[in-house]
Amino acid sequence: MSRTTRRIRLTAAAAAAGLVGIGAVIAVGQVPASAASTVSVNGGTTYQTIDGFGVSEAFGQADSIRNLGTAARQQALDLLFSPTSGAGFSILRSLIPSDANSIEPHAPASPSATPTYVWSGGDAQDQGQLWLAKQAKSGYGVTTFYNDAWSAPGFMKTNGSDANGGSLCGTPGASCGSGDWRQAYANYLVQHSRYWASAGVTPSAVGFVNEPSLTTTYSSMLVNASQAASFLSVLGPAMSASGLATKVACCDTVGFNLLPSYLTAISGNSAANAGTGLFTSHGYSNAPTTPVSTGSRHLWESEWSVNGATWTTAWDSTSEASGITWAQRIYAGMTGANLNAFLYWWGISNTSHDSSLIGLSGSTLTPSKRYYALAGYSRYIRPGAVRIAASSGDANLKASAYRNSDGSLVVVVLNTGASAISTSYTVSNAGVSSGTVAPYLTNDGNSMAAQAAVSLSGGAFSATIPARSQVTYRITGGPATSPPPSASSSPTPTTSPTTAPPTTAPPTTAPPTTAPPTTAPPSSPPAGQAGTCTASYRTVNTWSGGFQGEVTVTNNGPTTLNGWTVQLTLASGQTISSLWNGVNSGTSGAISVKNAAYNGSLGANAATTFGFTGTGNGANNPTVVGCASP
Repeated sequence: MSRTTRRIRLTAAAAAAGLVGIGAVIAVGQVPASAASTVSVNGGTTYQTIDGFGVSEAFGQADSIRNLGTAARQQALDLLFSPTSGAGFSILRSLIPSDANSIEPHAPASPSATPTYVWSGGDAQDQGQLWLAKQAKSGYGVTTFYNDAWSAPGFMKTNGSDANGGSLCGTPGASCGSGDWRQAYANYLVQHSRYWASAGVTPSAVGFVNEPSLTTTYSSMLVNASQAASFLSVLGPAMSASGLATKVACCDTVGFNLLPSYLTAISGNSAANAGTGLFTSHGYSNAPTTPVSTGSRHLWESEWSVNGATWTTAWDSTSEASGITWAQRIYAGMTGANLNAFLYWWGISNTSHDSSLIGLSGSTLTPSKRYYALAGYSRYIRPGAVRIAASSGDANLKASAYRNSDGSLVVVVLNTGASAISTSYTVSNAGVSSGTVAPYLTNDGNSMAAQAAVSLSGGAFSATIPARSQVTYRITGGPATSPPPSASSSPTPTTSPTTAPPTTAPPTTAPPTTAPPTTAPPSSPPAGQAGTCTASYRTVNTWSGGFQGEVTVTNNGPTTLNGWTVQLTLASGQTISSLWNGVNSGTSGAISVKNAAYNGSLGANAATTFGFTGTGNGANNPTVVGCASP
C-alpha cells in the first residue's frame, strides 16, 4: 500500500471523528456582527511551554528545494523559516535513512563486531535534509532539529529488510539467529547524531521508530510497548554517554490514543524512563484533544497531514484540507492536549496532493490556506513562549493566548460562526496593560493580512472578527502604531486554481534583492502639499513573467496627514494583477493609488505601505511620480 493511500485511509478516520470544520463561505462584511462577546486573557494562569511549530521535508523533498534555481530556492526557504515574512517554522523533522543510503549500508559479522559507517559529510547527505537543516540554522536561527528513524537497518531485524515491518532483534518476542542488535542499533543512532553534530547541526532529539503499529512497503518497523521500553533502556544510556545534548524520543505513534501504553511500559522500566526525554505522536488515527500524562516531559504532535489526491488551497470548504479545519485542529491540540509543539508533515512538496502546506510545481510555490492557519501561530509564537489562560464568552470564538520571552503577547482567535463577532478583550497579569495590538487576518480573502492596529489601554481593547476567520493579535507595550508591513498579508489571488498549483508564482516575502528605493520629487504634489508626503518603491521579488512590489508612504510634515494618493508609472509591459493596503485607479501605465480606509491617517514622520503583484518584467522598476494629500 502506498504512503498516499495509507494516509487517505487514516485521515478519513480522523474526519469521521468530527474534526473537520464544515460551513458556508461567508464574505466579510455581508453578515452583520453579532452581539458583543468577551475574551479574557490572564497571565496569572500558565500552561505549557512552547517548543515551536514545524514540518518535515523527508523522502526527497529537501532535495527538491535544494535543486531549485536561486530565486525559487530562497523563496522556499523564506516561506518555511522566516519569522518576519514567512511561517517562521522553528522545528525541522528529518528522516534517518535505514536503506542502502544509511550510514551502515553493510551488515557487520555480528552485533558486537566493529561496524563500518559511511558518511560523506557533504550537503547532499541524507537526501538533502542536512543541507536544509544547515540553511534553517544559519539563515533563520532555527535550533530545534528532530531526527527520526522509520526503521533499523534490515540486517538488525527479524524480517531482514528495513521495509515491510519486522521487529528489532533482541527485543521481547523478536529472537534472531544473528543475535541481539539492540546495542548496535543504539550505537548507530548515536553515530548518526554525531555526524550531524560534526556538520554543525546537533539534533535536539532522536526517535528510533515511526508509526510502530503499521507495516508498510517503505521503511517500517513493528515495535510494541514492551519492545520500546526494552530498546529505550539501551538507547537512553548510549545517548547519555555520547556527550551530545540530544534527547531520546518515543514513539511517533499513528494516533494519540496509542501513546499511553508506551508511556506505561517505559515508566515501568527505570533505565528506559530515565533515558526518554520527549514523547511524540501523530494525529492520523486519533487527534490530540486531551492531555497525555508524560511525567513532566514535553509532548509533540510530530506529524499530521491530509495526503488527499487533490491539491486545494481552500480556506473554508467541505474538504478536510481546508484552512479552517486545520485552524480548529491546531487550537484543539494547543489548548486541549497542551502540546509543546505542532508539526505538519511536509512543508513543501512536489507531489501535488494535500500532504504539504505549500505546493511546488516546477519552480512555482503555492501556499495553501492551511499554511496560513499554522503560520498564524508559528510566526508570532516563538520558542520558549508560555501558553496563558484565555477564555471566551462565545462558543463560536476559540481563543488561546501566549506570552513570548520578549514580553509580547499573542492571542489567536478563531470565529467558527456564520456572523462577524464584536469582541471586548481584557488582559490581566500579563506584564502589559497599554500598548499596540496588531491584528493579522486569515479567511477566504486574506492570508495573514495586517489590519489596522488598535490601542491596548487599561488592559483592554475591542475588535470585530469576521465570520469564519482566524485573527492573530500581537500585543506589545508602548504607544500604538501601524502594524509592520508584511508581504505575505496580500490576499490570495482569486484566479488561483483549486486543483493544482498555478503557473505563475505567488507573492513571496523574501527581502528585496533588486534596485534601491526611488523617492518621489517633492515638487510633484499639488500646490500647498509639497513636502507633506513622499513615496518610495522597492521590488520585493521577481519570477518568470511576474514580480511583487511595495511602496512606502511617509508623512514628512509636522502635523497628521489625513489621506494620501501616490502617482505611479509602470514600465512598458507591466500590469498590476492584485493590490493590497490601498485602492488603485488603473492597472498599467500611469496609475494612482489612494489609501485604504484604515491607513490614511499618518502622524508626523509616520509611514505605511501598500503592495502589489504584477505581470511583466520585474527588473524594470515602476517610477514613483509623486505623493500628495488629497
